[in-house]
Amino acid sequence: MKDILTAPFLNEMMQTTANMYRLGWDERNGGNISYLLEETEVSPYLDLSHVLRTLPLGFHAPSLEGRLFLVTGTGKYFKNVEKDPETNLGIIRIAKDGQTAELLWGYQDGGKFTSELPAHLMSHMARLSVDPQHRVVMHSHPTYTLAMNYVHKLNEKELTHTLWEMCTECIVVFPDGVGVLPWMLCGTNEIGEATAKKMKEFRLVIWGMHGIYGAGKSLDETFGLIETVEKAAQIYMLTAHLPRMNTIKDEQLKQLAEFFGVSYRKDFLNL
Repeated sequence: MKDILTAPFLNEMMQTTANMYRLGWDERNGGNISYLLEETEVSPYLDLSHVLRTLPLGFHAPSLEGRLFLVTGTGKYFKNVEKDPETNLGIIRIAKDGQTAELLWGYQDGGKFTSELPAHLMSHMARLSVDPQHRVVMHSHPTYTLAMNYVHKLNEKELTHTLWEMCTECIVVFPDGVGVLPWMLCGTNEIGEATAKKMKEFRLVIWGMHGIYGAGKSLDETFGLIETVEKAAQIYMLTAHLPRMNTIKDEQLKQLAEFFGVSYRKDFLNL
């Protein structure tokens, strides 16, 4: 077996969590990531028949039976992942009953996966139903995105429209817009179900007064989605109290989307 600490998927996760902590998106143990892995990626590094222990999922995920995930641990700090990945991360397989996680590696201090895993897995199922190449769910608390929740209407059309206006790239990067949920109790199946419902329509979902969920085909893509929203939210927060002299007009947003060939939410523009 190869040394798992050299696995590309593990190193990418280590770099991503370090970047998210450095940017201030994931204070303390805030935030979590789950990364869908292929057996062919993992088998050179782990004996997939060796299960360390089993952990209840807390809900039924039949369509994910047998799938492998690299998942951040509950109560773990992103800043510690790079120096001790085996304690702060785990690789799990969804068991045949669809209700149990088989731990194949990690959580070596006796820990377990993030408490948000049900919400993640529900979102994975939702995204896979509309995008077979989907692999990543990422939750974080970006500062300006969160600040914007308190001073802007939490309405999907209006919030998306404002974000699109902030940077020329926004409508190109997230043409499907941003879904919005009101404040809900985190760590519950209820918020997971509500997020998954939104994930069939959006790759980005705001949790009101809490943070953001992003989904994508890779860690890079998902990080980039959240990064672009956060940049737009920062520009908004830096300028919202000032008279606006210029803006990107809706006709220009339409031009951008059509020039770059992206399928955008036409109903989110006022044309």
